[in-house]
Amino acid sequence: MTEEILRVENLNKYYGDWQALHDINLTLHKGEVLTLLGPSGSGKSTLIRCLNGLETFSSGAIYFKGKKINGSSKTWQALRQKIGMVFQSYDLFPNLTVIENIMLAPVKVQKRSEKKVRAEAISLLKRVELDEYVDTYPRELSGGQKQRIAIVRALALHPEIMLFDEVTASLDPEMVRGVLQIMADLAKKDHMTMIIVTHEMNFARQIADQVLFLEDGKILENTSGKEFFAHPQTDRARDFLTSMDF
Repeated sequence: MTEEILRVENLNKYYGDWQALHDINLTLHKGEVLTLLGPSGSGKSTLIRCLNGLETFSSGAIYFKGKKINGSSKTWQALRQKIGMVFQSYDLFPNLTVIENIMLAPVKVQKRSEKKVRAEAISLLKRVELDEYVDTYPRELSGGQKQRIAIVRALALHPEIMLFDEVTASLDPEMVRGVLQIMADLAKKDHMTMIIVTHEMNFARQIADQVLFLEDGKILENTSGKEFFAHPQTDRARDFLTSMDF
């Protein structure tokens, strides 16, 4: 068994009287890809944001590499360098060029050599075929290009886990394939540990080692990707896959 990277035990999240997450349990090992699937409003994005400290959870525990996270802002600030996250909305700084967006955190937060970070950033940009846009501003890029830059920015921090929250949801259809291919390469070639929220079922089937299927903040199925797509155990999961034309 490979090294345990992340473990969640009995995680609950409330917004006032409304319970958004119910006793969530999961374990993720190094090199695994976990996909969070389910209908809109099922708690997928809430869960993934709890795993990066962007949402506070109400009870339960999260462990990173066997150590319980105490939930303080200082702890999460440090952990976000190890738990990278890419959002649907890109969140690039509009006043910074592509290279400046990528280099900002490694240089300012991690105190790494500017020369080495720049060289690595350019290498990553070449990998996603955007090295010609080094000095370009985000407003000059397409949605697909911005999303690839956002992935590179997260990778530049050398994270141990990558979280992807519906990163293709706002892209034009022709832009989706390129972003998904980068994520697939990270899984298959780099063996990157990842948690992915997606509605791209064919992609999830190809990439998922493990699937959590959620509805109303509850895990209805926790199984291997192969088993989920071949033999879903609940009527709700079967209906969901049918509704997704899968």
